Amino acid sequence: MRRSAIVMTLAGLLALGGCATKKYVAQTVDPVTQKINQVDQNQQNTQKQLDAAEPRISAADEKATAADARAGDAIGRADAASKKADQVRSDAHNELNQRIANLDDYKQVGEATVLFKFNSAQLTDEGKEQLDSLAGAKVGTLKTYFVAIEGFTDKTGPVDYNIDLSRRRAQAVQTYLVASKNLPVYRIQIIGLGKDKPINDQKTRDDRSKNRRVEVTLFSADEGRQSAQAQTPGSSQQ
Repeated sequence: MRRSAIVMTLAGLLALGGCATKKYVAQTVDPVTQKINQVDQNQQNTQKQLDAAEPRISAADEKATAADARAGDAIGRADAASKKADQVRSDAHNELNQRIANLDDYKQVGEATVLFKFNSAQLTDEGKEQLDSLAGAKVGTLKTYFVAIEGFTDKTGPVDYNIDLSRRRAQAVQTYLVASKNLPVYRIQIIGLGKDKPINDQKTRDDRSKNRRVEVTLFSADEGRQSAQAQTPGSSQQ
């Protein structure tokens, strides 16, 4: 009997131990399993989102590639334009240096004074006749020359307005010489000086009218060139 009791007691303990082990496993392992399952589910959802976004990502990548290509083309064109501008500036600088170097060779060979009516920048018939005489008798025989055009006003009116008016008068003379007398525009230099450099004290109406003017001066370096060619060994005179 005693042995049977011990056996039954041990059997009961084992039964209790088995229940305790299952309970421990349920409390410890099952939550971990649930977390793993949840992570798996999240990974699956993330993969689905990535799969759904892949076409949009590909399209965005294609657009970015196309934009990069257009940007590259634009940079190339801008670089070419910059090089061309640099060349133009270089050519202009060289031409200016050459003109400055030869400036002493230019001598005044002709001049004309064109008068304007009060507050007007329109050429009169008398003014056109003077320009015709200067361009026809002088410029037609020259090879190396330039024309300086200086516009002026009388002392009446605001300074800024007079500066603008004097420049418009100079431009009117320039336009006539280019359009009607076929002078190259690059050979003409203009400036508006307003009421600066008056030719009299402007005490009378007639004095003021004489200051409403454009002075046209013709310069040429032909004489200097001919002298230089004559001094050059081996040059021939014709």
